Parts: sequence; structure tokens; C-alpha cells
Amino acid sequence: MKNFLLLLSAISLALLAWPAPGQAIRIKELATFEGVRVNQITGYGLVVGLNGTGDKDQTGFTRQSLSNLLKRMDLSIAPSALKVKNVAAVMVTADLPPFVKPGTKIDILVSSIGDATSLQGGTLLVTSLKGLDDHVYAMAQGPLSVGGFAITGQAATVQKNHPTVGRIVQGATVEREVPIRWQGKETLSVKLGQPDFTTAARVAEAINESLPGSAAKPLDASTIELSVPSNYRENLAILVAELENLSVDPDYVGKVIIDERTGTVVVGENVKLSTVAVAHGTLSVQIREGVQVTQPGPFGDGETVATPETEINVEEGADKLLLIERSTNINDVVKALNAIGVTPRDLIMIFQAIKAAGALHGELEII
Repeated sequence: MKNFLLLLSAISLALLAWPAPGQAIRIKELATFEGVRVNQITGYGLVVGLNGTGDKDQTGFTRQSLSNLLKRMDLSIAPSALKVKNVAAVMVTADLPPFVKPGTKIDILVSSIGDATSLQGGTLLVTSLKGLDDHVYAMAQGPLSVGGFAITGQAATVQKNHPTVGRIVQGATVEREVPIRWQGKETLSVKLGQPDFTTAARVAEAINESLPGSAAKPLDASTIELSVPSNYRENLAILVAELENLSVDPDYVGKVIIDERTGTVVVGENVKLSTVAVAHGTLSVQIREGVQVTQPGPFGDGETVATPETEINVEEGADKLLLIERSTNINDVVKALNAIGVTPRDLIMIFQAIKAAGALHGELEII
């Protein structure tokens, strides 16, 4: 029951944050604009300065990488002669924001790819970060911040979080800008984060009302295309700023999301129930096994006898059949199910049964 009350609290908080009917949301929160996107860049590097928690000697690529690094510094040492317990091979990843200029600092994530046990206290050596086009877009270097630790003894290990992943805030410097064709565009596309035909039509309508001559039209459930007015074609940033702040009343699909692994159930606002009767009861069977030992009297000729004993208790819930009337909002659903004292685990089976009965009007998604 305690878990169910926590679930109700979470649903109530979600309802407070959920856009109520008629509550407008900015296009900035609903969509992105063509060409304005994040790009991923990656690189291979070495973390040094570890306190014996680096890769093992049998990790060949770490030894080879360290040997190559020293060779560029005019030190020729064979990989087999190197010890790498204070060194770890890592992959460095970062998100390159749109319109970022050379010289800008961005955050990076450093992850071990060998058998190092911890990156705590390590320093990333200069690493080039490349895009899918094999061009270098940033250079990374700096001390790691690891939000965990691992302490190993001879017979036990204590670990918190993931000590083989670290972060360097503003650890990379952008060296190259991602080219984006921006100025002079005659058309512009708006991409919805959650595809929906109704929302796409409302976005196009809001754009046409705000910017006469833009001729916005939905191409599909996620794309709205508009003609850029001539006075904005050389100053597209002003047009996008105005479009971002237009308000739209988005539409949502009624959904029930179920995570059977954790027993989590989330019910969307637009979920409706037809009139349905629900009976919720439990059957508990408890079996106890024991042994009754009988011993002979003092100085007797008898033998000790062990007699098995089994005790079985069966309890069945006496819950009544509950009628859930045709609901108009999520509050009716929550109140009705709360009346029969269901738990999150019970909710999973109840919603699946109601959907099978054809009384749940909304999507049932199991993740």
C-alpha cells in the first residue's frame, strides 16, 4: 500500500507538470529547426597518473599506444618493456553544439576501454576528437573528475558508482566549426520532437497567423515547412527567434506505460476508460514443513523416529467486484483503482486485462 501511495504522488506531480487542455507551449519546447542539431565527436587517448589502477600488462593496445607516444617524444622503448599499471586507454566523447565557434570550451566524457579498475586521479593527455567525416573538431586534455571509487583488498572490494568513467568540465577546445548553410534560405523546416498530425497542423496555423506570407504547411506528422519571407532571408536568426516563442496547444496520445521489471506504471492524461467491472483479490498459500522427533524412554529398547509434518494455510481475499464508470479524466481512474487497494504490480495486470476487454481507450506500452 505504501508503494501505491508513492505511485499516486508521482502521478499527481506528473499531472501538475502535464500541459492542461488549452495550456499553450512554446514551439521552442516542442520542435527543432532544420540544420540546428548536435554532432557527436570521439577520440582515442591515454589517461596517466593512476595509482596502480590502470590497465594490466597484457592489455596490448595500451602498451603499444604508450610506446608510440614516447616515440613521438624521441624516446624509443619497445612495448614489451613498458608497465602500464598507471596508464589507461580510454575513449573520449563529446557533443558539439550547433554554431559553436573555434576557441569555445565544451565538456567531455572519458571512458575506459581496457581493464583498468579506476580512473580516479588521472589526467587525460592531449586527444584529438573527430567527427564521422574524419575531420578534427576539438582537442581535449585535463584532469578527470570521477564520481565514484573502487577499493580492493585481498578478499573483498568496495565500489561506489562507476570509477572507470570520468568527466572533464570544459575539457576540450573547439578547433573547427561545423558548416551549416543558414543565411539566404528560401524555405525552413520545423521538426517536432513528438510526431503528431494535430500538433503539426496547429504549429503551421500559429506560424501563418504570426507571419503572413510564410505559407507554413505540415508535410507529415513531424515536419512543418514554411517559406522564409524575403525580409528574413539574410537574417534568419531573427525569424527563428520569433518562431521559437510562438505558443501552441499540443495534442497528446493517451498512453499507459508499464515497466514490468520495476513495477512502474505511468498513466497519461488522455487515457479514458469505458464502464468496466474489476474484481481484485489475492490467494495466499503458505506451506510449512517440519519434523516431529519421537525418542524411546530411558533404558528402553526402542529407536528414535523422525515423523515429517506439513502445515498448509490458504487465505483468499474477500474483495468485492468494483464498477468503474466511464471516466472523463485520469483522476477518476486513479480514485477507482485506489478504492480497491491495488499495488503497482497489480496495476500492471489490471490495465492489461482492461485493455484486453476493450475498455481502455489509449495505447498500452510495455517497456
